[in-house]
Amino acid sequence: MTVSAYWYGKAIMNAFGGETEAETFLSIDYLTNDMKVMLCTSGRAPAQDTDETRADTVPASNEVTGTGYVARGHALDTKLLGYTAGTNVIKFSAANVVWETSTITARYGILYKDSGTDATSPLMMYIDFGQDVSSSGGDFTIAWDAAGICTVTPTAPA
Repeated sequence: MTVSAYWYGKAIMNAFGGETEAETFLSIDYLTNDMKVMLCTSGRAPAQDTDETRADTVPASNEVTGTGYVARGHALDTKLLGYTAGTNVIKFSAANVVWETSTITARYGILYKDSGTDATSPLMMYIDFGQDVSSSGGDFTIAWDAAGICTVTPTAPA
C-alpha cells in the first residue's frame, strides 16, 4: 500500500496571513494551535487546490464514524517543528495517532487546526492511504514517517 501526504495549497497562504486581510483568522501556528487529524471515507477526495477549511471537506467527504472514533478527529500530541540547515528542510512532526479498540474504515487523514467551528478551522495537509484501511475491534494507527508528517523545503528563486 502506497501512502502519500500532500499540502493543501491554501495552507501555505494561510501560514502567512491568508489571501485577504479578512482571512487572518485562518493562520496556523502548528506548535500552539489545537491541531487534529480527522479520518474520512472515500466519498470525496480532498481538493488540494481549493479546499481551505474543514467546512470544505465535511460532511461532503463523509467523516468516519464508528466505534472508537470521535467526531472532529484526534489531537496531535508531542508536536515538534525543526529546521535542518544545509538541506533547508523544515520538518513538522508529532507522536503517532492511535484510535484504540476501534472499528472504522478510512481512506484519508486530514490534518487541520481545530478552532471548534468548521468555517474557521483551516486545513494543513492530507494523507491518502491509497485504499480503504480498516480496523475491527483493534487499533487504527497513523505512524508518521521519521522524516516528518510533512516538510517544506525553501529554495532559491530560479
